[in-house]
Amino acid sequence: MSQNQADVSRTVAQGPQKMTPSEAFVETLVANGVTDIFGIMGSAFMDAMDIFAPAGIRLVPVVHEQGAAHMADGYARVSGRHGVVIGQNGPGISNCVTAVAAAFWAHSPVVMVTPETGTMGMGLGGFQEANQLPMFQEFTKYQAHVNNPKRMAELTGRAFDRAMSEIGPTQLNIPRDYFYGEIEAEIPRPQRLDRGAGGARSLDEAAALLAEAEFPVIISGGGVVMADGVDECKALAERLGAPVVNSYLHNDSFPASHPQWCGPLGYQGSKAAMKLIAKADVVVALGSRLGPFGTLPQHGMDYWPKDAKIIQIDADHRMLGLVKKITVGICGDAKDAAAALTERLAGKTLACDATRDARAATTKAEKDAWEAELDEWTNETDPFSLDMIAEQEQEEGNWLHPREVLRELEKAMPEHVMVSTDIGNINSVANSYLRFEEPRSFFAPMSFGNCGYALPTIIGAKAAAMERPAIAYAGDGAWGMSMGEIMTAVRHDIPVTAVVFHNRQWGAEKKNQVDFYNRRFVAGELESESFAGIAKAMGADGVVVEKLEEVGPALRKAVEAQLNEGRTTVIEIMCTRELGDPFRRDALSKPVRFLEKYKDYV
Repeated sequence: MSQNQADVSRTVAQGPQKMTPSEAFVETLVANGVTDIFGIMGSAFMDAMDIFAPAGIRLVPVVHEQGAAHMADGYARVSGRHGVVIGQNGPGISNCVTAVAAAFWAHSPVVMVTPETGTMGMGLGGFQEANQLPMFQEFTKYQAHVNNPKRMAELTGRAFDRAMSEIGPTQLNIPRDYFYGEIEAEIPRPQRLDRGAGGARSLDEAAALLAEAEFPVIISGGGVVMADGVDECKALAERLGAPVVNSYLHNDSFPASHPQWCGPLGYQGSKAAMKLIAKADVVVALGSRLGPFGTLPQHGMDYWPKDAKIIQIDADHRMLGLVKKITVGICGDAKDAAAALTERLAGKTLACDATRDARAATTKAEKDAWEAELDEWTNETDPFSLDMIAEQEQEEGNWLHPREVLRELEKAMPEHVMVSTDIGNINSVANSYLRFEEPRSFFAPMSFGNCGYALPTIIGAKAAAMERPAIAYAGDGAWGMSMGEIMTAVRHDIPVTAVVFHNRQWGAEKKNQVDFYNRRFVAGELESESFAGIAKAMGADGVVVEKLEEVGPALRKAVEAQLNEGRTTVIEIMCTRELGDPFRRDALSKPVRFLEKYKDYV
C-alpha cells in the first residue's frame, strides 16, 4: 500500500452518510485508531473483515482465541490504547473468556468484538449458537449489544469509549446478520475523559498528613503506569525523600536505578521494600487498589504498617478503602494527584525534611542488605529442595538453580526491555529479579493468575512496540498451554524471545503437596520432549541451556536475533526441581481424615 493509499484508508467518513453496517463498524474502528486486531477469521464477521485491509487494519490470525485476547491485552498495556480481539460466534468467543478475565484484573482497555448467531436463529439451538453476553458479564466494564443495524456505529464507538473511561475490557456483541443491509450513519468521534487530580478537600487533607509525616512511604501502583505518571511520582517522592515500593506485579511503575526505589511488595518481592513500608507512619498508595494478594505476609514478615495513616489514590472510587482501612481517599488520576500533592507541599517545611539524610541512609542500607542476600541466595534450602538437588546430582545432565538463572537473566536484560511472566513457582521467584527503567514494560496475569499468559501477551506487546525487545518467562507447565502461539510469532513476523524453565513439574501446586500433604504427589510431574526442539519444528530458533555461564549469552544472542534478524527464539533452561517458598500459608490446612481407609493420608 502506498503512503497516499494509507492516508486515504485512515480518513474517517464525515457526517451522516449512506453505508452498510459493516462499513459503519469498520469506520468506527478507524476513528478509534485501530490498526491491529487479533483473532481467527470466521464467517460471522466476514463481510466486515473483507474491508479491513483498505481501512488500514491488519487481522493477526492466531493459533487459539485465548491467545488472541492475551495479545490484545499486551498490545493495550504497552500502547496505552485499545487492544482488539475478535472471533467466530460460539466456540471462538467462549475461547476468549479466560484471557478477557485476565485483562479485567490488569485494567486493560481490551475491546472484545463478539459476533453472534443471526437473529432469526436465536433460541433454536443452531450451529455455534451461544448466549455470549453472560459469558463476559463478570469480566467487562461495559457490554454493548447491537439490537438494530442502524445503531452499529453508535454502539461500536461507545464500547471503545467505555474501555478507556472505565479502564478495562468491554464487549461489543453483534448478531451476524446485522453486518448486512443499508443504513444512514454518522461515525462518532472518540470521547476521552479528563479525570483530574481529585477533590480539593481530600487533596488538602492528604497534603496535611504528608506535611506531618516523619517516615512517609509511597506505593507506586499500576495506575501510575496507566496515567503515564512516573515523573510525577518521582517528583513527589523526591520532595518527601520517601522510599518508593512497587505494588505487586507493577515492577515497572518506578525506575529501578532511582536511589529511592526499593522494589516490589507481595509474593517473592523485595525484603527491603517490606521492611521500609513497615516503618511508615504515612503511606501514599498512588494508583493502587491495594489488592489482598499483593499485601499479604511474605518472607515470614507481616509487613503492612498497622498504625500508619493511609492515603489511597485511585481512579475508581469503588476501590477506595475496599481492602485496607484508609485515612484519606482520593478519587483521581494518579499523575494529576501526585502533581497536585507536590504543588501543595512546595515551599513548606515538612516534618520529614529534618530526617531526609537519615531515611536515605536507612533506605540504602536495607536495599544493600537485600541485594547481598539475593547474591548469596543461590538455591533454596528447605528439606525438599535439598533432597531434589542431591537426587538430581546423580542424574544424567546438568541442572541449574532457578535463582542463579534469574540473576543471570537480570544482568543480561537489554535496555527498553518488555517482559511478561506466566504463573508458576519460578515465575513467582522472578519477582525479586525483574527491574525496569521505564513504564509499560512488565506484564503479568495479575489477580486472575491464569497459566498460558506470558507468550501470547508478549507477542501482543511486541506488535504494539516492534522496536522494543520482548521476552516471556514461563515454566514448562504453563508453557504447554500457549506454546503453539510461537507459530503466530513466526508466521506474522512478530519476533519474541521466550525463556522456558524446564523443571518437569507443576511447581507452585507441588509445593503445597510438599508442605501440606507429606510429599504425596498427584498429577504434578511433567516429563516433556525438548521445548527447544518443538520450537525449531514451528520455525523458530531453539536453544538448550545447561550451564550457568551460558544463560546471559543465550539471552543476549536471542534478543540480537529478535531485533536485527526478526527471529523468534525459545531458550530452554534445564532447572532443578527445587521450589521457592509459597506466598499464602493460609490457603490450605493440614489434612484431617476420619475414614479408616484414609487414615495414613495426613
